[in-house]
Amino acid sequence: MGWLSAGDGYEVALVEGRVAARATSGRSAGRQLKSLPRALKDHPEVDRLRRFAEWLDRHAAACVAQVDAWMVSSLPVPTGLLARVWPDEAWQSALRDLAVVGDDPDEVGFLRGATDSGELRIVNLDGETVRLSPRTVTLPHPVLLPDLDDLREFAAELGIVQRVEQIHRAIWRRPDDLAAKATQVREFTGGSFRSRFALAARASSLGYRVSGGYATARVRDGGHTVEASVWIGEPYWDGDVELGNLTWHDPDGRALPLREVGPVAWSEGMRMAAALYAGREIEGGKDA
Repeated sequence: MGWLSAGDGYEVALVEGRVAARATSGRSAGRQLKSLPRALKDHPEVDRLRRFAEWLDRHAAACVAQVDAWMVSSLPVPTGLLARVWPDEAWQSALRDLAVVGDDPDEVGFLRGATDSGELRIVNLDGETVRLSPRTVTLPHPVLLPDLDDLREFAAELGIVQRVEQIHRAIWRRPDDLAAKATQVREFTGGSFRSRFALAARASSLGYRVSGGYATARVRDGGHTVEASVWIGEPYWDGDVELGNLTWHDPDGRALPLREVGPVAWSEGMRMAAALYAGREIEGGKDA
């Protein structure tokens, strides 16, 4: 965005997301000022730019949230859609360098660009830039990626930094020795918090939904929607509270046996419980 006239002697613009000003006359002509002059603080052009900056922030957050949803659910995304949104800097920031899979599930590469014709530029694991034009691609959840450790090592060599946490996302794999009728994970049970409000606030700040006495995460896994939930205490309880068990439920509310929980739902449920547990009260080096 270029510089806009704002009264006598000044121009304003958005610079790195903030309203900046520069003088158009005198010794400072053409130089960006360190702070916004008092005379401009209530100027209509400044107010318009501030509101535009707020919209850009909301748009960027919405792009990240959408791409994160595609990744967590490993949903197929039309290649043409990625090509259409790529020129938008907010979409590009959210998508760039994500691991993608096209027609061949064994061929993983990092997304580096998209053309108007619908082709994607991918850096494959041989370090070569190739062009792909499948009808759809997936942005796989890391628990589904083969040779994840090798992929992480290669990403480090390339200096890849992902806006949407994917390849370095913490994952948990479901154990093979679960009891046939088990429906609860107790690994994080008992984490103590000073108040239910503090625990609910932590859950919300981490992006999880708080409903009744539970923190929940809804995940699409293998074509099915599953909800992981952790007990966080009665809604109106204002005393100390402890984390409860982690469970998974189908859309009808049936508690799933742990052996039936898919790999993505398992990993995301454990990730939620671990993140909540990490905020527990610890006194004297031991859990409260």
